[in-house]
Amino acid sequence: MAWIYLVIAGLLEVVWAYSMKQSEGFTRLYPSIITFVAMVLSFGLLAFSMRTLPLGTAYTIWTGIGAVGAFVLGIAFLGEQLTFTRVFAGVLIVAGLILMKLSSTH
Repeated sequence: MAWIYLVIAGLLEVVWAYSMKQSEGFTRLYPSIITFVAMVLSFGLLAFSMRTLPLGTAYTIWTGIGAVGAFVLGIAFLGEQLTFTRVFAGVLIVAGLILMKLSSTH
């Protein structure tokens, strides 16, 4: 269950990062509400996953999912630049996440 909580927490991190961008500095109500709700849920699920997963593993996976997810959403929906270097950096992050999972004893 800890891994499921962690993946959901990471996906919620993507939600709050995107909605924070959409809130325009917390000046728009609904994106601001979504940001805060997704943050609380994300942190809560991260905390639950840390009951059994090591800190380094849980935090790295959580931030990695958030980073790669925000990168993809930025390109897909916000017109952010798609370059070889950025894609290569994203691939390296994913490779690091896979290695972190493989090295975990949980």
